[in-house]
Amino acid sequence: MSYELYYWPSIQGRGEFVRLALEDAGADYVDVWRGAGMEGSMPAIATGTPSFAPPCLRDGDIVVGQTAAILLHLGPKLGLAPDDDKGRLWTHQIQLTISDFVNETHDTHHPLGPGRYYDEQKPEALARAREFRDARMPKFLDWFEAILTRNTAGGGYLVGAAVTYADLSLFQVVDGLLYAFPTRMAGLMGNYPKIAALHRAVGERPRLKAYLASDRRLAFNEDGLFRHYPELDA
Repeated sequence: MSYELYYWPSIQGRGEFVRLALEDAGADYVDVWRGAGMEGSMPAIATGTPSFAPPCLRDGDIVVGQTAAILLHLGPKLGLAPDDDKGRLWTHQIQLTISDFVNETHDTHHPLGPGRYYDEQKPEALARAREFRDARMPKFLDWFEAILTRNTAGGGYLVGAAVTYADLSLFQVVDGLLYAFPTRMAGLMGNYPKIAALHRAVGERPRLKAYLASDRRLAFNEDGLFRHYPELDA
């Protein structure tokens, strides 16, 4: 039975973290709204466990929302999570921190909230982006670099000696930041050789490399989480 992924059809967004896991594992899945248009509501509404917003995943009788929760569910099924409880919980913790990082990235261009257009909050966005570039971005990257350094299991991964969904998600964050803040990232990435190595390695994984080169991989754009506004990358 195919997994059913429900996410906005025109942006990568938070659904892309789930897509990367499904694509890397070679899983059978349907990107429902992209294939047939956004007809009807997410299936969770009919099951009594409604998701607040996409992404939402149906796995047979199980329907789950929230990116980190979806990946917590999929990780063991796709071979992208450790076998032990401690390792799975640690991977989930990393994913939740990635979610925090993504939220702060989004808030650089929408600091007053998603209900207003970017043009309505430019002064606030400039201030928020400055703090993000100067303080928050390196603080998060320091943490991920430290995890990679302390993981002595080999392989250059965040958890253990094999790739997990957290590695795929960190790849996506770095890719997004390279798009949204190319100038700042050019000055920063020399300080994070292990993150850079992980980003390269994940991008070369055979199934992901094919996916990234395909038309299934949507391009970054100014409607998604990661947006390139040059004035915010000053």
